[in-house]
Amino acid sequence: MKRWAVAGALIGIVAALVAFAPAAWLAAALAGATDGRLLLADARGSVWSGSAVPVLTGGPGSRDASRLPGRLHWTLAADGSALLLAARHACCIDGTLRLRLRPGWQRLRVELLAAPGGAPLGHWPASWLAGLGTPWNTLQPSGTLQVASPGLMLESVQGRWRFDGRLELLLQGMASRVSTLDTLGDYRLVLAGEADGPATLRLDTQRGALILSGSGQWAAGTPLRFQGEARAAPGAEAVLSNLLNIIGRRQGERSLITIG
Repeated sequence: MKRWAVAGALIGIVAALVAFAPAAWLAAALAGATDGRLLLADARGSVWSGSAVPVLTGGPGSRDASRLPGRLHWTLAADGSALLLAARHACCIDGTLRLRLRPGWQRLRVELLAAPGGAPLGHWPASWLAGLGTPWNTLQPSGTLQVASPGLMLESVQGRWRFDGRLELLLQGMASRVSTLDTLGDYRLVLAGEADGPATLRLDTQRGALILSGSGQWAAGTPLRFQGEARAAPGAEAVLSNLLNIIGRRQGERSLITIG
């Protein structure tokens, strides 16, 4: 009888911990997964229903930090063998953002449920990027980041990430404090891939005095590799010279951008 009583008590304690797990636990998990670059500050409530302030930082030891206005609210509920995360943020998310999470032994599958009709998922201020540190804290960008996707899947298996789907980022009305131009331009960044192969990344310019282009690849278990360039449109060379020196490695009229 004592053994059954002890077992029952332990089960009750575990159930209580799960049911009333504080939101700070979720904040700590996200900070660890992003190496401290995305934080949920002032987390309130529980893992299952809570709110926090999203903050971007340069990582451990960085003094740079930038927060979004208002609070991000979320709910987490069982969805069959998975968990359904629903997030709302008056500042930046259009409607409700839904993610289906499928945890497993040494693996995690994250599915983004697309907005009806392919509508944008949200709009974020480009100034938020300054919190990431160099070079964003120098550029001090402004404009709007619009994110859209018909659906995608991220899966981590023993620490190796795979990507399946399409994610489109539109950078609209971009500007920078290191340029006297009111607007640098509009840009599109597309990440697309299939689970069995590497994902491709492509950057192009839709309009503007600063012309950006490039492509890259992200394969499972390897860091992102990207090669691109920036140059000034005819007549804008002088006014964009300083910005081109900061963006990448200068080579004549071009600035070469290399990641990975």
